[in-house]
Amino acid sequence: MSDNTFGTLLRVTTWGESHGPAIGCVVDGCPPRIPLSENDIQPWMDKRRPGQSRYTTQRQEADKVRILSGVFGGHTTGTPISLLVENTNQRSRDYSDVARYYRPGHADYSYDRKYGFRDYRGGGRSSARETAMRVAAGAVARAVLRHLVGPQLRIRGALVQVGQLGVDRANWDWAACDQNAFNCPDPAMVPRWADLVEGARKGGSSIGAVFEVVAENVPPGLGAPVYGRLDSDLAAGFMGINGVKGVEIGEGFNAANLRGEENADSLHSTSDPGVARFGANHAGGILGGISTGQPVVVRAAIKPTSSILTPVPSIDRAGHEHAMHTKGRHDPCIGIRAVPVGEAMMACILADHLLRHHAQCGWPLPPVTVPPPA
Repeated sequence: MSDNTFGTLLRVTTWGESHGPAIGCVVDGCPPRIPLSENDIQPWMDKRRPGQSRYTTQRQEADKVRILSGVFGGHTTGTPISLLVENTNQRSRDYSDVARYYRPGHADYSYDRKYGFRDYRGGGRSSARETAMRVAAGAVARAVLRHLVGPQLRIRGALVQVGQLGVDRANWDWAACDQNAFNCPDPAMVPRWADLVEGARKGGSSIGAVFEVVAENVPPGLGAPVYGRLDSDLAAGFMGINGVKGVEIGEGFNAANLRGEENADSLHSTSDPGVARFGANHAGGILGGISTGQPVVVRAAIKPTSSILTPVPSIDRAGHEHAMHTKGRHDPCIGIRAVPVGEAMMACILADHLLRHHAQCGWPLPPVTVPPPA
């Protein structure tokens, strides 16, 4: 079992390596008759695409997606949707030293211990290049959500911390995320992050980050108790993103700092019987593994990029020590381009759970819970 697939009813399988001829994915289980074209997928690919600013890797890839199957006449057919993106700007020569020595912080050592063999060119299968196809699959999932729920279900992501500098949530502006290179919702923080990332890059180092993804107007009832929890699948999906070392939902780790009455989201009546208004959203839109209708909020911590110019002690397969530094084109802060990947994982997991809910409980979906007043 190679574990290159996730999802239960909407199943996504990705394939390919960083320096191979192409990468791709197969999305199986998509319902038929949903409008879908390459133009619906490409804008999300462009959002993740490398080489768009000096704060990301300078590898130039167009990331033009092609639909090979599962779509006819501009609509899904109900059969597997195969998507392909060609790799056009590999520079495998940058990894000649990596063929001999393990890169500290990378999967080189663990891959070699598991398989007895590894593709050292850019990390092969372990490269974040693979996440491009999650973004492509996420675009298909968005089409499913739009068709079955409507455009009111909105998924948006933002970078909320770089290094030790976090955004001021009083300045939060979603529109600002599309107006700067950092997907930052706090315009005042952009120049400070720019200096921080540029300083790390010039110093031959890298820096970590935290990103947040919010899904609004998610129908209540998605997820199941115990082994089919929505929050469990979201945590697994986000932890599967390259470089993610921590995930929290709603209040997350800060819940440990609160008392019970502070953390509990109070319920209040509305004019619609059976539909509640919550006083807060510490739970991040999920209670008992099931969506409440509140916004689903997930944050993930991204480690500093392991590919750096600063030498770090390492060994080769024979155990000989060597001071290792990584040449090539690398993101000084991988959190920047992780935002659209997180959005895609949210879309894929919500779409899968929507289909699972339909299979057990049928339609119509319950009304969305009234959010707390602004």
